[in-house]
Amino acid sequence: MGDNPPGRNPMQRFANAVSSVVEGPVIWFREKVVEPNRPTYYWYHRKMRRVPTIDECYTDDAVCYLEANAQFKRDKMVESEILSILRQRYEDCVHYETPDHVPKCKLLLDQYNKAAENWFIKYGDLGFVGDVRDAFMKQKHRMVWERRHGPVGSGMRETNVPA
Repeated sequence: MGDNPPGRNPMQRFANAVSSVVEGPVIWFREKVVEPNRPTYYWYHRKMRRVPTIDECYTDDAVCYLEANAQFKRDKMVESEILSILRQRYEDCVHYETPDHVPKCKLLLDQYNKAAENWFIKYGDLGFVGDVRDAFMKQKHRMVWERRHGPVGSGMRETNVPA
């Protein structure tokens, strides 16, 4: 209501008075009744609560397994989108810096390659129907391999060397 400055002539003052008489109750109703009783929805930045991971669930707890699987699927979608954003940034850099893009876009390419490697370590070879148990078993097998043979990709140790 106090948003309108006082008019310089009688016609402007009359228009401001009519406006405040018409808009005043509407603005009051919206600010005092509607907005305090409206729930807040954060559509674009909704934060889902973190649920227990599969290693924290009991073997016969179906609800915990379903929540952990849903969390795993959400994490996979988020990390896939991050990977596609990094790929798009690199492609945009190559497109923009075309004649000498190799040195200028090297940082973006390294970031993308590291993210793609980490994504593949976690989700690669699971297929479309891979779930949280498959990913957990994959992680367990990788840890056993690294304990026996060293980091993946470094070659196997000698068989006669004690671990």
